Amino acid sequence: MKLQIPEGKSKLLLHSCCAPCSGEVMERIAEAGINYSIYFYNPNIHPRKEYELRKNENIRFAEKNGIAFIDADYDTENWFARAKGLEWEPERGARCTMCFDMRFERTALYAYENGFDSITSCLGISRWKNMEQINECGHRAAAKYPGLIYWDYNWRKNGGSERMIQIAKREHFYQQEYCGCVYSLRDTNAHREKQGREKIRIGEKFYS
Repeated sequence: MKLQIPEGKSKLLLHSCCAPCSGEVMERIAEAGINYSIYFYNPNIHPRKEYELRKNENIRFAEKNGIAFIDADYDTENWFARAKGLEWEPERGARCTMCFDMRFERTALYAYENGFDSITSCLGISRWKNMEQINECGHRAAAKYPGLIYWDYNWRKNGGSERMIQIAKREHFYQQEYCGCVYSLRDTNAHREKQGREKIRIGEKFYS
């Protein structure tokens, strides 16, 4: 069955967090002939070097496939202000909800102001993420604007998660080793140290 946006919608804005997560989603959407653009708004990613690596890999794949790439602001001050008091929340906790809300709010606003009738995200394709948490944030953001919907398609199904890795290896994408924010980097490195492993070396690991 051909992939279709619900409710007869036809112009999609895809929020992307990185190239590895979006590769499979981009290819599925393109194969279905859906008119879409990529929106990159991820002020949570830390440090700046990691942010630029993830963004540039996404730009590289978008340009290769002729897809419009919208580069939004890296307003980290706003993100840290909203994260205040949530520094020690666990992964998938309240801090992540705040982060998803913030990114989807900006995505929905851009979509509404620029003629898109639907938004979606590749965030949920990762098995490390809580899909229900992500979808709740997406629906909440889209509901603020008349005529706009959040497409909560499960990109993991029908082998999506497996193809995500295959595409990442095929394209030799940069392989990020933590969710993105300074707190996930802190917690991931702490876990590695307990296991006797070295800390993450930003910019060194690629899929192969």
